Amino acid sequence: MMSGLTTHILDLTHGKPAANVAVRLYKFEDSLSDWKLLEESVTNGDGRLDAPLLSGEEMKIGVYQLIFSIGSYFRSQETKLPEPPFLEEVPVQFGISDPSAHYHIPLLVSPWGYQLYRGS
Repeated sequence: MMSGLTTHILDLTHGKPAANVAVRLYKFEDSLSDWKLLEESVTNGDGRLDAPLLSGEEMKIGVYQLIFSIGSYFRSQETKLPEPPFLEEVPVQFGISDPSAHYHIPLLVSPWGYQLYRGS
């Protein structure tokens, strides 16, 4: 498999892929001591992005952060949520140590909690 960064979101409350979830990817810039926005995308009907967030030469060693807009997703599903919801955004900070590898980050989510792991 080619090197790259992909994600997949599964809605555990409704037992289906989470479609139309906004996803933002940032990279930590040491020289700026700040996060740089690299990519913004939205999941498709299968809870995946239509293209990798990073691929090939875009893959660099470093610290990254994915932010998943979960609150707006569950509101769009007409899920009864308190205001403010327990989870509005899910930030995931991770490192890429091997730019030639594939990094897949699945997110399993409900309005009350989440789990993620490095998938294949």
